[in-house]
Amino acid sequence: MKDMRTPLSRVRGMGAGHGGTEHFWQQRLTAIANLVLITIYLFVVVSLATGEYGSVREAFANPIVGVGAALVIISACVHMRLGMQTIIEDYIHGPLKWVLAIGNIFFACLIAGVGLYAIIKMSFGG
Repeated sequence: MKDMRTPLSRVRGMGAGHGGTEHFWQQRLTAIANLVLITIYLFVVVSLATGEYGSVREAFANPIVGVGAALVIISACVHMRLGMQTIIEDYIHGPLKWVLAIGNIFFACLIAGVGLYAIIKMSFGG
C-alpha cells in the first residue's frame, strides 16, 4: 500500500491530531449559543440601564436572570478560548506557542471566574 502522506509529513513523523472536527463544532455551537444568549441578555441590560443599584440587584436575584448571565459568561469564555487557541496554533511557532496556549486557558478561566463571582455577589447581595 502506498503511503498517502506528504514528504514533509513523513520526515517529521507527525499525523493529524484528530481533534479538528470536534474543535470546529465546539466553536460553532458556542457561537450559536452566544448569538441567542447575548441577544436575550442585551434586552435585560437595556431594561436595567435606567434603574438604580437596588433594582439591578433585585433583577439579578431572580434565578432566571442570574443563571442566564452565568450562561452568557461561560459560553463567551469558552468561545473566546477556542478562537484564541486556533489563532495561536495557526500563527505562532516555536516554544512561545506552548506558553501562549497555556496562558490562553488560564486567561479564559480567570475572566470566567471574575464574571461568575460578580454575578453571584450581585445575585446574593453584597
